[in-house]
Amino acid sequence: MKISLRTVLAGAVSLACLLAVHAAPIVGQVAPDFSLTDLNGQKQSLSAYKGRTVVLEWVNPECPFVQKHYQGSGNMPATQKLAQAEDVVWLSINSGYPGSEGDFAPADIVAWQKNTGAAPTAYCRDPDGKVGRLYDARHTPTLFVVNPEGKLVYAGGIDDINSANPADIARAHNYVKAALADLKAGKPVAKPTTRAYGCAVKY
Repeated sequence: MKISLRTVLAGAVSLACLLAVHAAPIVGQVAPDFSLTDLNGQKQSLSAYKGRTVVLEWVNPECPFVQKHYQGSGNMPATQKLAQAEDVVWLSINSGYPGSEGDFAPADIVAWQKNTGAAPTAYCRDPDGKVGRLYDARHTPTLFVVNPEGKLVYAGGIDDINSANPADIARAHNYVKAALADLKAGKPVAKPTTRAYGCAVKY
């Protein structure tokens, strides 16, 4: 069977487009800008925080791995508060489709934050998944750190122990805290990429 050059080229273009859609942002390059609306109806964009360090956290309140770091231990809220004490912006993003697991109504998100002590700068819903796909966020939690120049300097998991057991946190290495400490010290992030673990983002 003969395959025409046109067919081959069309397939190549389709593959290139597919790869582009799912291509992860590259650490060391400028982080992709985006705009989302937070729980208070305010627009939140990455570019609005140019000049400050920003943490992006993909979250799903009903994911057991997220629960481990929130109500199971208070680890994520503690990391958020530590970051904000250093003038770091923390944006929590839920890219679940409407009605999916963890897609809470705004009032329920506020209640969940109160119950868990969550302290992000803002919590944004991304119901069409555009921002999640822009960052190729595949798990909750997945975290990204953007430096004041707007470059992505960390992408991956919250720590190095893949489990939903809060008891493991005490012996885990918190990659986000370490990345922020390196930035504060004016050093390159020692571990710029790691493997995120958790529940699949509900696109």
